[in-house]
Amino acid sequence: MDPSSNDVPRKHPCFELGAKATHGRLHLPVAPRCNVQCLFCNRNEDCVNESRPGVTSRILTPAMAVDHLRQVLAVEPSISVVGIAGPGDPLANAEATFETLRRVREEAPDMLLCLSTNGLGLTPEHIERIAELGVSHVTITINAVDPEIGQQIYARVREERVLFGRAGAELILSRQLAGLAGLKARGIQVKINTVVIPGVNDHHVGEIARVVSELGADFHNCVALLPTKGTPFAALTELTQAQMTAIRAQSEPFLRQMTHCTRCRADAVGLLGKDRSLEFAPPHLQADILTWAGEGRPNVAVATGDGLQVDVHLGAARKLQIWDDGPTGFRFLEERPCPEAGVEGRWDLLGQSLQDCRAILVGAAGETPRKALEPHGLLTLAMTGSIVDCLEKVFRGNVARALLEQRQKAGKGCGCAKVVPLVGLAG
Repeated sequence: MDPSSNDVPRKHPCFELGAKATHGRLHLPVAPRCNVQCLFCNRNEDCVNESRPGVTSRILTPAMAVDHLRQVLAVEPSISVVGIAGPGDPLANAEATFETLRRVREEAPDMLLCLSTNGLGLTPEHIERIAELGVSHVTITINAVDPEIGQQIYARVREERVLFGRAGAELILSRQLAGLAGLKARGIQVKINTVVIPGVNDHHVGEIARVVSELGADFHNCVALLPTKGTPFAALTELTQAQMTAIRAQSEPFLRQMTHCTRCRADAVGLLGKDRSLEFAPPHLQADILTWAGEGRPNVAVATGDGLQVDVHLGAARKLQIWDDGPTGFRFLEERPCPEAGVEGRWDLLGQSLQDCRAILVGAAGETPRKALEPHGLLTLAMTGSIVDCLEKVFRGNVARALLEQRQKAGKGCGCAKVVPLVGLAG
């Protein structure tokens, strides 16, 4: 029987071990910003080969997220729960998170909804909104219930102002514990994630479990630190399975244990342990990936230095050429100036000036402009070759190949050699 049909009870595979093999999840990566800098976290949104929290192929707007949901449900029948887990923190992106959940509830009324948060944003107002939207499962990552330990894990905590050290650890802990109690008062199932860091909080897991169990937590997921390049904890050694079993024994007297965590990406798709995120990486399953932009955006912007090649870094571009695909072939329409470097809101201004464009073709681009331009409906594609060849890839349905080439290039930065094909993309 189809586990996604209305005749089968919805189950959350993270909260129910027995559902792991039959019920899948879909993470919608609509939350790029984070309000806490953990010393173990390095959010990478481009790497083609990494599978860990904080990684996604791209950021979606709420409208794009619902389109992604439709496409996935059409070909992946196991989906039972839709969640938001980053790549930042959902409640640091509250507007996008709640709008996405609202749209998902309208699109798939019987779908389970969940979110995963560091807990700093669990204010009474946000808890009430979570309950109103029918979110049934929430995960809070609590790595310490002692601020002395917490200040060794959180580099900074940002709310109205930035807090460091013990002050930041005290604030996030107070929000986490109050938020847990508030969620349980509204009948929401709550799982606690704890990143176990050797020499920092590995001796503290039992105390975390005791405190959160008294506030009604349902489940505890002790996750071994995954040492990540570019973080202060990069040199630590990942705990072994035997060590993690001993650590879970500290928590087990207080809470039911999760032992099947797969440390999901922020854009995870499908069954646990059988992630299909790279197959469905948006833009996905479309003959022309630019169709998501909708009507009224027929053009493409090009960063070129000589008028022949796509060869200019977006940050260095002083002007962009605007092209369309006319009845007789590609047509150069005009040149438009780019806001100068140093201008406040530079990339938002550029996005506003390109509302007739679906994409920008560049020699290269940094993360900051790419993230800033996506909410304006602009896909930034790093490509090389003649303008005509690059436009051919975009307008003739072969852009998926160009996107794969771009991701392979990005994957080299993490030292990976494996190349994962984007199954389901045309071209």
